[in-house]
Amino acid sequence: MDVVAGLLDGPRARGAFLLRSHLSPPWGLRIEDEAPLTIVPVLRGSGWVGPVDGAARHGGAHDPGVLVTEGDVVLFRGPDHYVVADSPTTAPQVVIGPTEVCRAVDGGPSPMTVLGVRSWGNDPDGETVIITGTYPLDGEVGRRILRVLPQRVVLRRGEVDATLVELLAREVVQDLPGQEAVLDRLLDLLLISCLRTWLSGPDAPGWYRADADPVVGAALRLIHHDPAHPWTVESLAREVGLSRAAFSRRFTELVGEPPMTYLTGWRLDLAADLLLADDATLASVARAVGYGTPFALSAAFKRVRGVSPATHRERAGAA
Repeated sequence: MDVVAGLLDGPRARGAFLLRSHLSPPWGLRIEDEAPLTIVPVLRGSGWVGPVDGAARHGGAHDPGVLVTEGDVVLFRGPDHYVVADSPTTAPQVVIGPTEVCRAVDGGPSPMTVLGVRSWGNDPDGETVIITGTYPLDGEVGRRILRVLPQRVVLRRGEVDATLVELLAREVVQDLPGQEAVLDRLLDLLLISCLRTWLSGPDAPGWYRADADPVVGAALRLIHHDPAHPWTVESLAREVGLSRAAFSRRFTELVGEPPMTYLTGWRLDLAADLLLADDATLASVARAVGYGTPFALSAAFKRVRGVSPATHRERAGAA
């Protein structure tokens, strides 16, 4: 199992919110839904995406936003708020809050109206058409991606499979049997395509770049493929043909943390996801992720994550 497959194998879109917007200037949307991850393909025209009031800062520098055009795809990582508008000088007219509640900024009637199945906007023939897909990445394995993604990723035309965007654009306005499942799967495929592109760039995290290393990559695949195995630094080093010291040094340099720290994080991320299944028990999850007893898993979970497995379940159920 490679790194991306391991990260995306657990969480999948389930009943994702999708909307096709048809817009003519002036238009401005302030998004405050705080969704974990949102995908916005630009089907036609152009728009400006940026932080609310230009307030976000990346690496200490003021973020002026960026122009996106037909064929581009933008990923927004929550919970930061952001603006999508026809230009950086257009003030937002509507606010989209949690649970996709929409209201006019000034309290008056919204300039956006329903235009059909999963479609809205201020002009059915608007020169700009975008899709908004809110991706409910609620699994802890998926949060490994969220922790390393910047608040905004812009992928330009040609960097993402255009066929997937075209399919999503066509299917989002359909209302056929099983349509929700079709849209969820298309959103999954588009997300994977976007992540592949971003992860191949210079900002990819160390553990992803390390996957290409013949030694460390092999060790990562062993961990991902069989997290329940009683791995030690010695056993991993032996599997990849290095001494314990040489392996530990090389793994830490490339991944950014020691082998056992990475293994513990991976196991507990998997455990956090598995604990949310209706039929999961602490004992079954402990066995699946390599802890000998439920007590050992519970102690490690609380030490690293700050809450017990039971509290983690309760919070997830209340979300």
